[in-house]
Amino acid sequence: MMSADIAVYGLGVMGRNIALNMADQGHHVAVYNHTTSRVDNFLSFTTKEQQITACYDIEQMIESLALPRTIFLMVTAGKVVDQVIDSLIPHLAPGDIIIDGGNSHYQDTERRWKSLKQRGFRFLGLGISGGEEGARQGPSIMPGGDPEAWPFVESLFQSIAAKADDGQACCRWVGEGGAGHYVKMVHNGIEYGDMQLIAEAWHLMRDGLGLAADDLADIFSQWNQGTLSSYLIEITADILRVRDPDGSTRVENILDAAGQKGTGRWTAIDSLQLGVPLTLICESVYARALSSMKDERRIAAQKLGGRPEAKSEKKEALLPAIEHALYAAKIISYTQGFMQMREAAKEYDWNLEFGNIALLWRAGCIIRSRFLNDIKQAYEKKPDLKNLLLDDFFAEAIQIADQGLRDTVAFGIQQAIPLPTMCAALAFYDGYRSAVLPANLLQAQRDYFGAHTYKRLNDPSNKTYHTHWTSDKNEESIDD
Repeated sequence: MMSADIAVYGLGVMGRNIALNMADQGHHVAVYNHTTSRVDNFLSFTTKEQQITACYDIEQMIESLALPRTIFLMVTAGKVVDQVIDSLIPHLAPGDIIIDGGNSHYQDTERRWKSLKQRGFRFLGLGISGGEEGARQGPSIMPGGDPEAWPFVESLFQSIAAKADDGQACCRWVGEGGAGHYVKMVHNGIEYGDMQLIAEAWHLMRDGLGLAADDLADIFSQWNQGTLSSYLIEITADILRVRDPDGSTRVENILDAAGQKGTGRWTAIDSLQLGVPLTLICESVYARALSSMKDERRIAAQKLGGRPEAKSEKKEALLPAIEHALYAAKIISYTQGFMQMREAAKEYDWNLEFGNIALLWRAGCIIRSRFLNDIKQAYEKKPDLKNLLLDDFFAEAIQIADQGLRDTVAFGIQQAIPLPTMCAALAFYDGYRSAVLPANLLQAQRDYFGAHTYKRLNDPSNKTYHTHWTSDKNEESIDD
């Protein structure tokens, strides 16, 4: 029997579908799972045309592989990845390649890459987005880790990746170490933001304008034909059309307490560590946390009162405003995400090509949208672009949508409908385009109670000053 090109270790839904995807593309795939019944179950999904080697122990899996041996891990992120790697190492030889395709934290990937490199092994960390369907039909793949390992598997992973409308594979080298999983983390953060923005628009139209589910589904379908065209807008329209047996809308019967697996929270924490104002994405994480307080919210609704009745007479005027608000806030969400990746590239010495990252997200992944072509073009025109809002296209787009965002936020406030991410988008936009902010007062306060010093606008020498606020009010230059 011919040797396998790659082994897939872990046959959960994602691992199973990626292995089948690889086999569909003509690759010889060895498969293994710690629970051997899953191997038998996997075989029931295969066809005679696919080249599959079923393995029931690690030794058999290793022996089935061509050199250099390549093992693709699709196991639970965290300690399990380290445990599996430790179990593989005694059976491998220097130069062999281990790939982690799970949702690992980028710092874990960085650590594993460095540790395995010292021992002569090659390690890749692949960020993969697209869920169950994407894994089977073509996901977005964000590879990082050892640049010497990538050429060995590049054609394989590009063959299974989603293809954009221009035929380009949504799989391209991101950077060494944890760069691939970092970009996937930010992708998930933007995903959190997109989902919350759509939920807020729905909330406004449902409760603020009193629109029925079928009308809302039609609106989202219409939006999906324009600038808001995206996977998440598309599935929202689908969701709103599903009915329970009693005729009620399915989504209305789902408990309003959102779960999270941690990647959005990782993005928010990392933004604080880097000092990046990732306000919209952070608010989307907090919104999920607040939603989980369902029992407490029920009590608070009785104690603190509810909200006024919907004022449906405004719906004709407000629908275009809400569409503009969603578009403007989406621009801010991506702007902040790319700001974070730009800062991370400097902090971790990664050569991130932001146009390529936008390309990776154009198909296959959860945040795929028409919008990403505009981001790709912005970075193609100016690879060193500091901020998406400084690109001519996005500057004009957000100025056109500006009033709609303001009207939408104002309506939400008047109706007592919480809009954490839309409000965060507007506040960031107004702050970013303000030549003067009240931070001078903050700095004076810091100097007053903690002698933290400050600089003066009218001193081109950039000297540092301190005022004796509680005594003679005199100012001294710390640099003299």
